[in-house]
Order: sequence, then structure tokens, then C-alpha cells
Amino acid sequence: MNAPSSSTTSAVRKASLFYFVFVMFSYTTGGPFGLEAMVTTSGPGMTLLYLLLIPFFWCIPVSLVSAELTTAMPVEGGFYRWSRAAFGDFWGFLAGWWNWSASFLLGGSYAVLFTDYLTFYFPQIVGWKHWLVSFILIALIAWINIRGIQMVGKAATVFEIFIFIPVIAMIVLGLAKWHHNPFVPLVPPNQAFSKVFGVGLALGLWLYSGYEQLSTVAEEVENPQRSYPRALALVVPLSIAAYFLPTFAALAALGNWQQWKDGYFSTAALLIGGPWLGNLMTIAAMVANVALLNSTVLTTTRMPFALAEDGYLPPFLTRRHPRYGTPWIAILISAAIYASLALHSLGDLISIYVWLRAATTVLTVLSAWGMRRKHPELPRTYRIPGGNLGLVYVIAMPLAMTYVVLRYSDPIALRWGPWALAAGPVVYFVVKWFAKRAAQKADKAG
Repeated sequence: MNAPSSSTTSAVRKASLFYFVFVMFSYTTGGPFGLEAMVTTSGPGMTLLYLLLIPFFWCIPVSLVSAELTTAMPVEGGFYRWSRAAFGDFWGFLAGWWNWSASFLLGGSYAVLFTDYLTFYFPQIVGWKHWLVSFILIALIAWINIRGIQMVGKAATVFEIFIFIPVIAMIVLGLAKWHHNPFVPLVPPNQAFSKVFGVGLALGLWLYSGYEQLSTVAEEVENPQRSYPRALALVVPLSIAAYFLPTFAALAALGNWQQWKDGYFSTAALLIGGPWLGNLMTIAAMVANVALLNSTVLTTTRMPFALAEDGYLPPFLTRRHPRYGTPWIAILISAAIYASLALHSLGDLISIYVWLRAATTVLTVLSAWGMRRKHPELPRTYRIPGGNLGLVYVIAMPLAMTYVVLRYSDPIALRWGPWALAAGPVVYFVVKWFAKRAAQKADKAG
């Protein structure tokens, strides 16, 4: 299965369970920010139901699969190498390539969103100044990641504790001022079904994605066979609470669901708690984007490293930092791509990201079946509960959700999403062709 040897990872400074939990929460959730538009699009009642129910169709099955496969095969590259071991080189490559491609859309957007919030206090940050701030942030986060997962974990812990302060304060104050039924109306009146159902569902899928991502750094975590399942057991319910409770409290206190839009949690905090809470929530939203970028760089830059180790990308991407043991070349190249994309507004591209993310997730959950069939001998200190019925559940629910969300994608995603997926096979066959030519030249030279 071509797992890297332990000697290649001996220099890596490993993260404890405590810091790993914060890194995972930082990547998968970060805070409640980003869901506000769902309230006006799908309605307050439907939004709250989505936040409670989508996990049973999406992130809980993915978490159970990730927990089992991490205990069976705790290697750098995680779900990419699971897919490769289960279904062969082609599908394994697609899992890795689609994931790395999707990260480009996220990394740049988090830096842009941070700078957008900053312009609330410094409106003169426009044009090239806007990009420069985004670039400096990406460079800082790249430096933290080169220092290793311990540094990333400590930064994530500080970020998330700060974010919790205004969020918890708004929940407490909002519930104390409960004057409205937060579930009414269930859906917006006079809206097309596809807009109410599909757009909100796609956003919910994005919110609850990424629980398999931290498998890419399994070799950088202390005792991953034990730590990964425990971290998932803590992070999944914490993520549900982080989305549901502040939304519920704000709607119960204010009842003004028609006014919700991107960034509305800052306004809600201002109306519920006054200027001190509004300003603190705005700063927390900025910090959340930093935390998301921080953990995104950690998880996705191990993908080109693993692909290069397996011969699909240039070998220089496998170079580790001599002091910190991190794939610093892969980190710098990924950061450069994020910075180039920070020149643009990436809002529309998030919907394309969902296609790439859904495809990767489908391969991940199918790998649970494939690995049991091809490699039943691997020790599994954690197994998906429920036997064969449990295995059917963790595969069927994400497959059904993927079909629904892609079926009801917005026009931009329907146009460009298939092309984003199709690029993967093209790159694979180009890589194989170059590898074949290189082998033929080597044979002639020999």
C-alpha cells in the first residue's frame, strides 16, 4: 500500500489529543459564521432543521468511516491513501487531486473574507491594499504551518477560545430575551422549491464537511488510532452546537429572519448585547477566518506531499523542513496559489468547491467497504458500529445527500462543477504518460 516508512516522519513534532481537537474543530467549523444567508434563503425553521439533521446524513457517517480507517491505516495522506488501497491508483489519485484542487478555492477565500471584515474598521483597505493584507495573512499562516502541527494546534486553541467568548455571550443573552418562535416561518413564503431546498442544503453540506480531512496528518498526531476517534466524538457534537445554538438564540431574541445576510451575526450581537458584543463578534468572525485558513493549510498541504511520495507530482514536494519535519515546499507552493486567488472574489466558486468536496467524500465512505473487502487483515481498534447495517448507513446517507445537493446546485455550479471533476482524470492520464516516457528513456539509457 506504499505507506511511508516511520523514518521519514521521525522528525515531526506530534500534536496531543487536546490540541488536535482544536485543530479539527477549527478546520470543520471555526465558529457559526458563514451560515447567515441560509436563514433568508431556506427560512429560519428549515435552517434550524438543516443544522440538526444534516449531520446524520453527512458528517456523522463520514466521521465513523474516518475513525475506522484511521485506526486501520494511520498514514500521511489519509483518505487519499485509503481510496488508493481500496480501489487502485486511478481513484486514489482522483481523491487526492480533487481535494487539493478544492483547497485552492477555500484558502484564498478565507484570506479575502478576513480582509473584508477588516475594512469595516479600515475602509481605506481597497484594491492592491486589500490583496496585500490577504497576502500577509497567508504568509503568516504558512510560517506557522512550517513550524509544525504543534504550533498550528496552539494557534487554533487560542483562536477558538477567543471565538467562544462572544458566541457564548450572545447565546446566553439571546435566550434571556426570547420573544419569538425561531422556527416560524418554516420556509420563506412565495419562494421556488429549488431555491428553498437546494441552495440551503448545499450551504449546509459545506458547513458540515471536512471531518475526514484531518486524516491527512495522522502521522503527526500522538497515538492516532486512539486520538482520531476520540477527537471526532468530541468535535461533531461541538460543531452542531456551534451552528445551532447561536442561530436559535438570535432568531428567538430578534425574530427578524428577513434581514439575515452574510456577516449578520455581528449585527445580531450588536442588537442583543450592545456595541461591546457587536464589536467582539466582528473580531471573532475575523479570527474565525484566520483559524480556518490555518487549519486548511495544515490539512491540504499534506496532499501534494503524499501524491509526490507516490510519484504523481514532482519529488521536490516531498522535501521536509530540516528542523520541523514539515513538507515546507508543499506548504509554500499551496500558499502561493492561495495568494494568487486572493486577487479575486471567490463567492461563486464555493459552490464549485461543493462538487469537489462531495466527490472526495463519496470515495472516502466507499473506501470503508473497499478496505474491508481487500484488506480485512488490518487491525481496527475502532469499527463502525452496527455491523453490515452500520456499513450500509455510512455509505448510503452521504451518497443520497450528494445526489440531492448536486441535483439542486445553482447554475454556476451546474456549469463548472462537472468540468472541475473532469480535470482530475485528464491530469492523471497526463501524469501517467509522462511517467511512461521517463521510464522508456531510462530503459534506453540503461
